[in-house]
Amino acid sequence: MDKLRAINLFVRVVDAGSFTAVADELNVTTSMISKEIRRLEEALGVRLLHRSTRGQQLTPIGEGYLQRCRELLISMDDADAYVQHMQSNPKGKLRINAPMALGITDLSRMFSAYMKAFPDVELDIHLGDESLDLIEHGFDLGFRASSQRFDSSYIGKPLTRFQYQVCASPDYLATHTRISKVADLKRHNCFVYSYFRGGNHWPLNEGVTIAGTLKVNSTLFMRQVIEDGLGIGFLPSFVAREGLQNGKLKEILPRTERPELTLYALYPNRRFVQPKLLSCIEFLQGWFAGK
Repeated sequence: MDKLRAINLFVRVVDAGSFTAVADELNVTTSMISKEIRRLEEALGVRLLHRSTRGQQLTPIGEGYLQRCRELLISMDDADAYVQHMQSNPKGKLRINAPMALGITDLSRMFSAYMKAFPDVELDIHLGDESLDLIEHGFDLGFRASSQRFDSSYIGKPLTRFQYQVCASPDYLATHTRISKVADLKRHNCFVYSYFRGGNHWPLNEGVTIAGTLKVNSTLFMRQVIEDGLGIGFLPSFVAREGLQNGKLKEILPRTERPELTLYALYPNRRFVQPKLLSCIEFLQGWFAGK
């Protein structure tokens, strides 16, 4: 049994949530993966996973073993990174977590250019707005917008800054009462983004609590509903940009005080940073600087 391979499969199965997902990714059979993990359990003399028709669940020992396996794989990555660092030749897989809207609006073009510049780097990109722990889920790089400092286990490289914009369609504004001050928003149909930390409290001037008929976990979905004239949204500038440019959206209260966030490239703090990661971050910084 190749124990390191079995450990890697064990971690990947836990992260993916199923044997099938890992088998499809590696183009192997689920029975092969199951046999590898079963051999690992036999070698250890313990059960790591409880299996059922509904999936699998870590045993208490499996949870502790998983944590130590992650640390082992990170150490292996650091060892590989050291060799690559000495060779200065970016190659291998780079797992990236990025917000859905930013990935679709801006980052797809950037990563397309990056792939042309670094053809030996294989990108594995996960788009989603939920907050994920990069180390726990095995990501090399993540994108986060924040005005606060990061935990010491991560390094954040600033890429660009953006604002939020209060937006509505011209049709909505033409058929509803005028909005001349922040408090007027209380009388309008204002939409809530599920992952916005302030919830239904928008940080405009001293702040305003809004209400409306839509709560959604996608700012792109929200933008479409706003463009259809159904309400008002608090959108990041990279989401609102297209609608403002083509006239489907208008900005409301543009001179109102609001927060400004910094977009960071975030990665685990390790002794040796892989050349593929450094090359990607440098490319990101240059790309945003040239926008």
